[in-house]
Amino acid sequence: MAKSKGGVTVTKVWELCEPIVSGLGLSLWDVRYVKEGADWYLRVFIDKPEGVGIDDCEAVSRAINDPLDTLDPIESAYILEVCSPGIERELVRDEHFARFIGADVMVKMLRPVEGVGREFNGKLKAYENGEVTVEDHSGENELTFPKKEAVWIKLDDFD
Repeated sequence: MAKSKGGVTVTKVWELCEPIVSGLGLSLWDVRYVKEGADWYLRVFIDKPEGVGIDDCEAVSRAINDPLDTLDPIESAYILEVCSPGIERELVRDEHFARFIGADVMVKMLRPVEGVGREFNGKLKAYENGEVTVEDHSGENELTFPKKEAVWIKLDDFD
């Protein structure tokens, strides 16, 4: 995790939430502490194989609210959001990449890459030591790059 205040907050919140979320039959996908405009948001992303519904989000929100208040990992006011990672879920953690090897992905890079530009689609071919390999849909070209050079990598519903 990052050493920033947000990184420490995310680590503490993850450690608090993971067993609670698991106890409700769900998995913790991601935790983010971000500022948008004047407001800070603590976003807890949850998942389950059959998909997450509003009842799941409400149950997790209720279950983590009091423990978060007790732990008090965030000094300032924030808005708690519990949500699904969505269909076009962003792959963030090592286990996300391992789980979705072979899946279609969309990639947005920090800087343009020769021959493909800043945004491209393909199949997640490999992930190892922070290096991502994406194969184009023709199966003829592969691009390997450090994950940190991507703005995001999301699942794609390629037809």
